[in-house]
Amino acid sequence: MNFGEALKAVKDGKNIARENWNGKDQFVYLIKAQELSTGLHYGFGEYSGEPRFVDVLAIKTSKDDIQVGWLATQTDMLSEDWHIV
Repeated sequence: MNFGEALKAVKDGKNIARENWNGKDQFVYLIKAQELSTGLHYGFGEYSGEPRFVDVLAIKTSKDDIQVGWLATQTDMLSEDWHIV
């Protein structure tokens, strides 16, 4: 699938990956703002001036690390080899 279809899938709660990524077992997923607020006990926006979290993309790397704030490259955005994992 293309990147637009992959983004829709990740917004629907699916994990996505590219067939041609070098690292095995990598995938991108969405972390909802509410999950961050709950986990960190902060960012609910209940106090005047308190910042709130927004939804973010994260990647589980082939080294079993989680990188929060994943950004697609131009190659990622133009690729047609996205799939749901």
